[in-house]
Amino acid sequence: MGNVFGGGERCLYLSNGGTEVFIDVLMLAVSDLADDVWDYRFAALLTLQDQNVMGRGAVGFDLQDIAWGSTPRGRARSKDFVLRATTLALTRHRWSELGYAPAFARDYLNQFKAMVESFVPADDTHLVGDFPGPDARAMASCSQHRILSALPHWEGCFLCTKPRQS
Repeated sequence: MGNVFGGGERCLYLSNGGTEVFIDVLMLAVSDLADDVWDYRFAALLTLQDQNVMGRGAVGFDLQDIAWGSTPRGRARSKDFVLRATTLALTRHRWSELGYAPAFARDYLNQFKAMVESFVPADDTHLVGDFPGPDARAMASCSQHRILSALPHWEGCFLCTKPRQS
């Protein structure tokens, strides 16, 4: 079982392990770049991809379901944020904190980046989807790991909820 991340004509299908790697490395970058309400909403969407909390094979999202903004300028700014975060993740930003070597992460990020680059966000005025609203944005940061999380709803960030290796 795997997870699907879609966007227009493109699709990124990842195994459960691949999903974990992809979200982990992207979340590290998003946590360090977020500085606007929309950025924190996108971070909240990423926290919902934590399979240790949500269940394996039960995550994924489509770019069409994201509320990119109601103006052309807002949509461009939101898309730019996702591309900047993906580019930062491609530099192996904070990967040493993961405690594992994120195999295939660069490939997943490059595929996602190409998907976002080719995607044309639509006006989100009539959007009905699961994109977290302004009140559900990921404003809390795990004090131990400095990663945005769904606190106080969950016990911690994705590093805190990761099962311990025995």
